[in-house]
Amino acid sequence: MVRTRRQRRKLAALLVVASIAGGVGVLAYAIHLLRPTELQTIDARFSIRGRRSPPSGIVFVAISEEAEKELTQHGLDARSPLPRKYDARVVERLRLGGAKAIALDLVFTSQTNPAEDNELIEAVGRAHGKVVLAATTVLPGGGTEVFGGEPLLRELGARAADVRLTLESNGSVRRFARAYEHLPTFPVAAAEVMTGKPVKSSLFEHGTLPIDYAGPPGTVHSISYAKVLLGDFPPHTFQNKLVIVGASSPILQDLHATSTSGSVPMPGAEIWANAAATLLQGIPLRDADGWLNILLIVVIGLAVPLGSLRLRRWRSMLDALALAVTFTVATQVAFDSGLIVTVVYPLLALALGTLGTLVVLYMSETVERERVRDVFSRFVPTGVVDEVLASADENFRLGGVERDCTVMFCDLRGFTTFSETQPAPRVIEVVNHYLNEMTEAILAAGGTLIAYLGDGILAVFGVPLEQDDHADRAVAAAREMIGTRLERFNTWLAEQGFERGFKIGVGLHSGTVMAGNVGSEQRLEYTVIGDTANTASRLEGMTKGADTMLFVSDATRERMRGSTEELSAVGEVEIRGRTSKLQVWTIRAAGARPERAGAEAEREPPGTTTSVADGRDIAAEPL
Repeated sequence: MVRTRRQRRKLAALLVVASIAGGVGVLAYAIHLLRPTELQTIDARFSIRGRRSPPSGIVFVAISEEAEKELTQHGLDARSPLPRKYDARVVERLRLGGAKAIALDLVFTSQTNPAEDNELIEAVGRAHGKVVLAATTVLPGGGTEVFGGEPLLRELGARAADVRLTLESNGSVRRFARAYEHLPTFPVAAAEVMTGKPVKSSLFEHGTLPIDYAGPPGTVHSISYAKVLLGDFPPHTFQNKLVIVGASSPILQDLHATSTSGSVPMPGAEIWANAAATLLQGIPLRDADGWLNILLIVVIGLAVPLGSLRLRRWRSMLDALALAVTFTVATQVAFDSGLIVTVVYPLLALALGTLGTLVVLYMSETVERERVRDVFSRFVPTGVVDEVLASADENFRLGGVERDCTVMFCDLRGFTTFSETQPAPRVIEVVNHYLNEMTEAILAAGGTLIAYLGDGILAVFGVPLEQDDHADRAVAAAREMIGTRLERFNTWLAEQGFERGFKIGVGLHSGTVMAGNVGSEQRLEYTVIGDTANTASRLEGMTKGADTMLFVSDATRERMRGSTEELSAVGEVEIRGRTSKLQVWTIRAAGARPERAGAEAEREPPGTTTSVADGRDIAAEPL
């Protein structure tokens, strides 16, 4: 595909923008530059997804304010920490209630009443292989001080687990690790007890796993610690379930912000319940692979710059907005399906790509607009240049239109002979002075200069902008050209030392033309095409054999909206290439002689298409 130099420059600039957008997005992703914002988007995705059904195989036994009130009402000690004999009784009731795993998120590292400590140890021993005990301190190599250390734990068939939470920079809990210092974390140990199988390290390829929260605090099935202690619960409440015992009272200070907690923090034990459910359900929410996130960043960074090659700025903005909305919706759909795709970094690349694209398009359009403005200001009145640009397409090209207008051809008589006797610099000076005078008259009347044909001029009235009075404008311009402007030009010649002046020939004809840009990708020019242009050229050539410098066709006279009294009939003449004669008029002061015009028209047989000006068909002349 052939591209213009401007298009190649634009493509190169957009490729640079796309590379920068994608590169910055990937770099920001690699160094986690916008991680807090990314985490907020995950919270938003949880919010949009909404509450899900609570995990069916988990029950949270909550040491809450309500539980403390119930204990007080029954005359029991409700001071914190609760007596270990209460914990022992709760473990016993859970074992008898058929619990498959009992995870106690309580503190066991310090000795209390020896009798009560032994009572708890015995209860844990009776629940052999079912109990997970929280370890707040982990020794090198994964050892703990729970119940005095590993020997007693192995004897009891119990497991210690690290209850250290994985906190984000803002204090929120969104993920959990497999182990710390080789000691499994609380939800991992609980899941292993429930399934009887180890949790594979390969599942934690990113170091941590996202917690698939079922909903805000209170979503996990819970029951009061006091009710379990007192045996006040329905049968089968704990049958074959994972039971997590822990605090939910604010006084115990085990409350944390999560992706779904909002302004109400979630108890640590309920966080572990959600984490354990994530493992037991087969990790329904996973992080997207890094290569996929990078691919999305690069593709979205490229989308707008490359997609804007043939678009204007406003369309690029709409495309960027549509892409942003589509991508955001797609990431939410992916999240609902269990895949966490990065959002912030692709949108960052999109924003950079869009901003850069707008700058490139703005600069490109500005440069091209100024170039076109400069070009058209030479051929149309300055006041209508903006209107011309407004009617152009996105590439500042005027599309083809069929328009009724008046075409003017003008030629300087005897200039060829004159130029043969003068040095080149002098010839150029004279012709430029002449063209300047005639061009000013054309532009002043609202005409459009199509081309300079040596010492000839092709102009049109009524395109590219429609003019209802295009015929009047053309006649007015011709009147000034053969009058005031020619006189000024000849006066200037006399001042330069030339002994004689010049005459000109002007032909006007009105009709339908095709107007628009023609040419190749490398060069486009504005022109008019059609028989109307040919006829105007023939009329201009016929003035060579007449005593008048202006021939106006009857078609032009009929289209005049103003007075036509100044026009005088010349007669009917034959025009090469036309089957019927054409009535011709001139301005009375021009002194047309019909017999000479007719004779000039008959010099070549009808039907030929040779221009009287230069031997070419004047069907299309460039701007």
